[in-house]
Amino acid sequence: MNEALLRSLTPSVLAVLVRRGADFAAAEDAVQDALVEAIRVWPADPPRDAKGWLVTVAWRRFLDATRAEAARRRREDLVDQEPAPGPASTVDDTLQLYFLCAHPSLTPSSAVALTLRAVGGLTTRQIAEAYLVPEATMAQRISRAKRTVSRVRFDQPGDVATVLRVLYLVFNEGYSGDVDLAAEAIRLTRQLAAVIDHPEVAGLLALMLLHHARRAARTAPDGSLVPLAGQDRGRWDTESIAEGVAILQAALARDRLGEFQAQAAIAALHADAPTAEETDRVQIVEWYDELAGLTDSPVVRLNRAVAVGEADGPRAGLAELAPLDPSLPRHTAAAAYLHERDGDLVTAARLYAEAARKAPNLAERDHLTRQAARLNARGGR
Repeated sequence: MNEALLRSLTPSVLAVLVRRGADFAAAEDAVQDALVEAIRVWPADPPRDAKGWLVTVAWRRFLDATRAEAARRRREDLVDQEPAPGPASTVDDTLQLYFLCAHPSLTPSSAVALTLRAVGGLTTRQIAEAYLVPEATMAQRISRAKRTVSRVRFDQPGDVATVLRVLYLVFNEGYSGDVDLAAEAIRLTRQLAAVIDHPEVAGLLALMLLHHARRAARTAPDGSLVPLAGQDRGRWDTESIAEGVAILQAALARDRLGEFQAQAAIAALHADAPTAEETDRVQIVEWYDELAGLTDSPVVRLNRAVAVGEADGPRAGLAELAPLDPSLPRHTAAAAYLHERDGDLVTAARLYAEAARKAPNLAERDHLTRQAARLNARGGR
């Protein structure tokens, strides 16, 4: 049984049913029934047209369920729409499904979960484990999202920016449980890039590839975090870096700069440097200027302050950090780093310890705690 084939066809089959008028939740149930039937039947009798087989079986499952609940008139209308025998259309409906799952009426967390379920083909259990929440909680979240999008007309989906934001959130979840969400986000974004010609889609894919290329070097053998400057660059995935840079260059050549292209450009400058010391810090600040102009995000300005500290010295970075809201995520950690570079170890140690208490995850907390202990051991107590 080719599970990869089933997984790749699932979004398109689901989109066909929804486009034909099926309620989203009922359509997904029907598609899941068809997949179970495929697993049972295909090993002994593989179809010549896999997608057509799944569409036909899923539609019939949907009709069976509809007949049990709907009025006779509605039932007859649906029967009239049954796909004609023969090969299924080769049109890829996955794109429409992306937009439906990332509809602005959903909260970001619900849109991410629904995208992973409907487009990514992950089970509710896998998504729950990746998010470190009970399966029942995730099932409720996905059910609510299904009900919400069931009220949305299929020809009025969300926009590209919403879809990209959802995929970006999926990528940032990283990897936990038995599903690597970063790799899953790359897979989904590749699918999207194959069906929509948009420089920001390319920019997001490049950004993901460039960041993911450093994955093997991000942690030490004991599981502790390794900052970018201390990573073994020989462990970076050079093929992913080359692919990400090529995709980015093609996107930038179209002269329609967007947020994800600017972020990817910053990542590419880090990836391109043979050593941390040889990184083009000045150009990174220039890209942060572009990014700040595109987003006006305080988090971007925080990262820019650190970049200024690298390019022009820690005091210049602290001056850029000063007007920003201290409650920003990782503000305290950034201040600690810049104070350490400026030689103020007492302040840096205190700030690292404070940042550790605010850390969003255990790995980051442990890293910041070690930084504070390291400086205290050097006499910063």
